[in-house]
Amino acid sequence: MKLQMQSVHFDADQKLLTFIQKKADKLDTFHGRIISGDVVLRLQKDETKENKVFEFTVNVPGSRLFAREKAASFEAAADLAVEAMRKQLSKHKDKVTVQVQKQILPDVIEEDI
Repeated sequence: MKLQMQSVHFDADQKLLTFIQKKADKLDTFHGRIISGDVVLRLQKDETKENKVFEFTVNVPGSRLFAREKAASFEAAADLAVEAMRKQLSKHKDKVTVQVQKQILPDVIEEDI
């Protein structure tokens, strides 16, 4: 997957960017028609330890899916956001598959319902 990564008010380490790219590449197994993705890494000015924010946007045909997670490290936040995105991609793929099946076989599906 082609990812556009941006870090706000800090310079992200190459190891972190590679880690995020590897995690995002695994999403292609759940939805084969991913167009692109955007990642924004941000440090929030909180008093809490969980001040790393990971925002993940994935573009698929007809939709834009979004996940935002906060954690104590960017790696942990990336894991949480990628898992949330995996669930969204699976649901989106199922929804699109049902819509296509209804268009192709409307009589058969209506009889089953």
